[in-house]
Amino acid sequence: MKLISLLLLTLSLSYASVVTSYLESLSIEVKKEEPNFKGFDKKRGEKIFTSKHIGNKGKEISCVSCHTNNFTQNGENIFTGKEIAPLSPKTNPKRLAKLKTIKKWLRRNFKDVYKREGTALEKGDVITYILSKD
Repeated sequence: MKLISLLLLTLSLSYASVVTSYLESLSIEVKKEEPNFKGFDKKRGEKIFTSKHIGNKGKEISCVSCHTNNFTQNGENIFTGKEIAPLSPKTNPKRLAKLKTIKKWLRRNFKDVYKREGTALEKGDVITYILSKD
């Protein structure tokens, strides 16, 4: 039992340090354009995550379309039918464990929903929103 607890703590700290470092780098990027930047905001992130747009494939979608609003449950890609693992890092410790994967999926999902790559502010707000629901 102690080993399992230690493993879960290690995984939690691992994703936390990766996410914290990434949010810090995004913050530096935002401050270059907005010197009065005060931090990422979960309400802005929620708006980005839940608002609908005509996406990359001509269909009205939002992030919720595939990921759902319950981050502890699986989602489903509305185009391919492929199951998507939960967004919650507590439910899915692999979710925010690797920086390369975080960047890849943010880029891909912004392009699918918004038809463009997200800004540093948008990415930071979305991650902050995801973490606030955990």
